[in-house]
Amino acid sequence: MKLGVMTVCLSSLSLDEACRYLKEQGVQQVEIGCGGSPGTAHCDARKMAGDPAAADELAATVAKHGLTISAFAVHGNPLHPDQETAGTAHAEFEAAVLLAERLGVKTVITFSGCPGDCETSKYPNWAVATWPEDYEKIRRWQWEEKLIPYWKKAGAFAKAHHVRVALEIHPGFCVYNVPTMLRLREAVGDAVGANLDPSHLFWQGVDPVAAVHALRGCIYHFHAKDTYIDPYNTAVNGVLHTSGFADTAARPWLFRTVGYGHGAQTWRAIFSALQQAGYDGVISIEHEDALMSQKEGLEKAIRVLRDTMIFDAPTADVYWA
Repeated sequence: MKLGVMTVCLSSLSLDEACRYLKEQGVQQVEIGCGGSPGTAHCDARKMAGDPAAADELAATVAKHGLTISAFAVHGNPLHPDQETAGTAHAEFEAAVLLAERLGVKTVITFSGCPGDCETSKYPNWAVATWPEDYEKIRRWQWEEKLIPYWKKAGAFAKAHHVRVALEIHPGFCVYNVPTMLRLREAVGDAVGANLDPSHLFWQGVDPVAAVHALRGCIYHFHAKDTYIDPYNTAVNGVLHTSGFADTAARPWLFRTVGYGHGAQTWRAIFSALQQAGYDGVISIEHEDALMSQKEGLEKAIRVLRDTMIFDAPTADVYWA
């Protein structure tokens, strides 16, 4: 495995500056946002689709610092009921696939998407309750009429361009846990797999180690991000409380830098499970810790990971510290 970073948290720096800094920290790969919620600070896939020279310059900038690209990130909702929003997400996804193909990057990361509850909806409807029965009708319509047909076509497009799609398992979208990931993969094939981020599993009560074993063979990318579960806020409000991310004192859970939600032993168990499952890709740090600055959070995560694992750049092997 290799040590990587999603560069979005360094958007205030140029790509050249970000790569120089990350190389100094011992990072080996970068995951670059190129549209959707990750933004376009370091790469705009749609613009580069018409400017091959710019795409080649991006690749040269990364290579100059001895780094490689693990994936392009273009998280969006191509199933959004608003056609303009959905169209933008789809166009960014296809542009990211074409950019990845040009630069020899094998993975594009995005969300599965979430439709509304009918053709006249205005907003997505994340229907996860089992009762009343209306929710089951919504889910059936979403999967049969929207989700599966879309990913059959989009997955085929990616595969035709020698790219695989890593869907981030994320609440708020149709693929949000292990069963939904496996269900979609069974329906559309191996063009889609998982971008596994333990932070989104922790707060749902999912054991990431069990998830890794259940997803054996279909983990295409891995995000290193932690979650702290506040026992007091959770005891009162449960994990579905909707206080904003900025209201850190009231939230039942918070995204944290690796090691600040769960200890080294938990992360060692996750990495051991990944190795047992045959995953040999990147461990890509995604920094979204509201209690730390970008560089502070990144550097602490890197230290925790290096204390937990030893990454070997020439062979990409890993063993436990």
